[in-house]
Amino acid sequence: MYPVITDLKRVTMSKKVLSLSIILLLATISLTSISLSSAATSSRSDTEWITDYSIYDATTNELLVQHTASTNKTETFSPVLPGAGISITFTVDVIASGEGDLSLRSGLSKPSSGTYWVYSDENYDLGSAFKPNTASTSINWVEGSFEITLNGIVPATTSSSKSVTAVTLAGPSGTILDTIKITATSADMGNFLSLLSQKEDELASLKANGVDPGYLEIFENVLTTAQTIAENGDPEDAIVLLNGMNSANAPAGSTMQMLFIPLVAVTAVIAVVFLVLFMKSRSKVSYFQLVVEDQIKDLEGLTLRAAKIDRAMSANLDSVKDRLKRLVGM
Repeated sequence: MYPVITDLKRVTMSKKVLSLSIILLLATISLTSISLSSAATSSRSDTEWITDYSIYDATTNELLVQHTASTNKTETFSPVLPGAGISITFTVDVIASGEGDLSLRSGLSKPSSGTYWVYSDENYDLGSAFKPNTASTSINWVEGSFEITLNGIVPATTSSSKSVTAVTLAGPSGTILDTIKITATSADMGNFLSLLSQKEDELASLKANGVDPGYLEIFENVLTTAQTIAENGDPEDAIVLLNGMNSANAPAGSTMQMLFIPLVAVTAVIAVVFLVLFMKSRSKVSYFQLVVEDQIKDLEGLTLRAAKIDRAMSANLDSVKDRLKRLVGM
């Protein structure tokens, strides 16, 4: 009897172990599936579907904005104005085929002439669901890349600057895969941004040339204040503020002053010496002595300025001044 009971216990234990193993196996498979799904979702969301794009003025064909995916750099050449007709030519890179259709949506108003979408790439079949004259259209989801153009009018705005999602690429479930966003600015705001860029280049040049740090701080504060004023809806006053900054007479920094003062001092000393020699050779003592005395007075002023920067330099200049005084009998 006892052996039978033992065998029953063994069978029961084996079933429990088998059940537990199956549960662990199913759990492992489930977790692995979730992990792989999450990784795929993360990888896909990080992928740049829309790569290069260019924005043109629909009337003049002037290039306004250009984005290069390889450098991840966006260059603005002219402002995108509210109410203006524009064309956006962009490249879509579909790295793998999928189930269902992708969709393209326009955030622009209907163009004054022609269709929303213009497509002429024969290497990628957009499919029968593609409707070029609708703001939102479906396209085939197959591996490959294609270039397409969106035409439309930038929505009007009462603010001086507004972000507009011009193009949206979405998956079958409506999940946004990528977008093209533009900043629509008023004409005044566009002028301000252009002037601001010039002033920022000017500031960089002043820093490179060793201009006084105090002046640089004032310049930077003016740029910051002007940006704040423009962003609060008053680009005209911001432009006036920027135009008030004239760097033509920017003061030299202490380093430049230290380099400049010895140069001036040496030049002054040489000039005085030549005047003394000329005075002796021409025997025009009375006239040239007055000239030398004036030069010595100028040297005294230079010595006082040098004393604020370098005392050793000031002492040397003072010694030269004393020798010149003795030379002309002062």
